[in-house]
Amino acid sequence: MATLSYPTHKAPLPTGLDLDRLDAANPRRRVMIIDDEPETVGLIKYILSNAGIDVAGAESGQSAIDKVPRIWPDLILLDLMMPEMDGMETFANIRKLTPAPVVIISAKNQKDDIVKGLQMGADDYITKPFHPAELVARVNTVVNRARQVAPPAGVVEYPSLEMRLDPETREVEIRGKLVVLARREFDVLQCLGRHSPHWVNHSKLAEEVWGQNDPKVVNRIKYVIYLLRRKLEQIPSKPQLIMARERLGYKLATDKIKD
Repeated sequence: MATLSYPTHKAPLPTGLDLDRLDAANPRRRVMIIDDEPETVGLIKYILSNAGIDVAGAESGQSAIDKVPRIWPDLILLDLMMPEMDGMETFANIRKLTPAPVVIISAKNQKDDIVKGLQMGADDYITKPFHPAELVARVNTVVNRARQVAPPAGVVEYPSLEMRLDPETREVEIRGKLVVLARREFDVLQCLGRHSPHWVNHSKLAEEVWGQNDPKVVNRIKYVIYLLRRKLEQIPSKPQLIMARERLGYKLATDKIKD
């Protein structure tokens, strides 16, 4: 595809990161590359990692579906022409797991192909071969655009749950009952609502609510979910509002679709 080459020798194992030195306001971007050509995956990893972006690869649609709940990428680069599960089917399955933006990266460069890709819901379309600087710029632009989506300023209603959130007062009206939440409680609930009906894992919650993806935050998240269930669920031990699933995280039960 491109004329660039990348090192084939194994790099030394990286040392641990000092989380206190990371910029919590600008967490590192995390990109997943889905392409059935290992050389392409390796090349894109090389380009993006040298630009300070964390990367993960998947060489099939099924592999990507298995990895998404563990990686929880900020953006997905998706090839269209793959055997067994093509890009279109992969996109549809991934969209059930994460709202992360998807950028198609494909050798199919006809206008009709590009239009079809964008119409299916992709956030951008990059044709092969590409220039490394263009790839990095487009990835950063799409991630920045996704992160700049402002949280709702006014009252947000969830009719199926008989619930409404007021960000200004941190009040929740649910089934006719008014509940005032602590700041972290409201922020977690608002985050789940913003991403519903998709699952939100611990890393995403930690970054959006606490501003840092620190393993220590996981226990805080679990405790806040426990408090929210006590305040909002009809039977806290049998939650019907805030659902949990191992490896996927939590979600607000605004939908009736199968998981």
